[in-house]
Amino acid sequence: MNQPPPLDPFLRTLRLLIWVVAALIFFNWVWPALQGWLLAVTAEPRAVTPRGSLMELEKTNIAIFRQASPSVVYITTTEDRINLWTRDITRIPKGTGSGFVWDGHGHIVTNYHVVAGASAAYVRLEDQKTYRAVLVGASPRDDLAVLRIQASLSILHPLPIGRSENLEVGQAVYAIGNPFGLDHTLTTGVISALDRTIHTETGVIHGLIQTDAAINPGNSGGPLLDSAGRLIGVNTAIYSPSGAYAGIGFAVPVDRVNRVVPQLIAYGHYQRPSLGVVVDDRMSRLVNDKLGVEGVLVLQVEPGSTAAEAGIRGTRILGEGRLIPGDIILEVGGRRVRNVSELRAALEQHQVGDRIPIKLLRSGGEVVELPVLLQ
Repeated sequence: MNQPPPLDPFLRTLRLLIWVVAALIFFNWVWPALQGWLLAVTAEPRAVTPRGSLMELEKTNIAIFRQASPSVVYITTTEDRINLWTRDITRIPKGTGSGFVWDGHGHIVTNYHVVAGASAAYVRLEDQKTYRAVLVGASPRDDLAVLRIQASLSILHPLPIGRSENLEVGQAVYAIGNPFGLDHTLTTGVISALDRTIHTETGVIHGLIQTDAAINPGNSGGPLLDSAGRLIGVNTAIYSPSGAYAGIGFAVPVDRVNRVVPQLIAYGHYQRPSLGVVVDDRMSRLVNDKLGVEGVLVLQVEPGSTAAEAGIRGTRILGEGRLIPGDIILEVGGRRVRNVSELRAALEQHQVGDRIPIKLLRSGGEVVELPVLLQ
């Protein structure tokens, strides 16, 4: 019986190589594809793992958002541009921001910088309807403004008002707004610091609440809430080199909001409390350096003012230019003041008509305390 001739070594190697390549193709491409097809045909939803009850913190977050979000509004502004050649007027978008319903009469509170320079403002409520708004009043130094819309009472949900005088660092806070146009966004955090001072385009704002709750462009004018869902501040600014959230945001405290807003509604502007005295930081520093004290020198007392009635003394100039310093204001209502800015901030903690104690240092070195009616 004849046997086949043995294979050439080259052919044997080639056949082995073909088998190896075929195996590689099968196990690397064919088999995974076949497995994927088999899994796709037989795949079923996985069993759901029971979650259990929500944490108390989560329940609080949900309850606060559900309660407060219907009160938060989305504000857009436009600006009219005039073509100097054709005299055509073009209305273009200017900016966006947040606000909240103050009362059932259609008053909306927001930041002044949200509506500053705008030709028109529009407010979108919970029902997604947009209403044309009119500016009722503004206080640039407090970065607060009040708009009014004509809306049904049934869709207006005023926020409950809290207090800011007894806030503590570490308290939980909640911010609701419209960052980057994404309406009704909730962020949470804590009060990081109190009585902060920042410099803005409209001036210096004192006594602000600092928070680490995320506040981004578009959050301005939205409410800052406590864990009871009460308004404790109006989000006004962020500190960020990039312009986006960096962990530091500021809010106007609600006690000031509750003083300023009613006057904006009634008068269109805020009537700031005053002592009826003339003061100046430069002159105060000259006298303070000589006497080794820190306070605000009274240069002049306005005739007929409440300061004059209380007996506050102004600076006198005698013959040959000799100057007798007037009273130096050390404290206002129990709050230490070292310069004119701090004096104004201390006065703004009170209202016109309040009678508050003023601690003074007199030229003879005597410290007196006089009750003064704010005018």
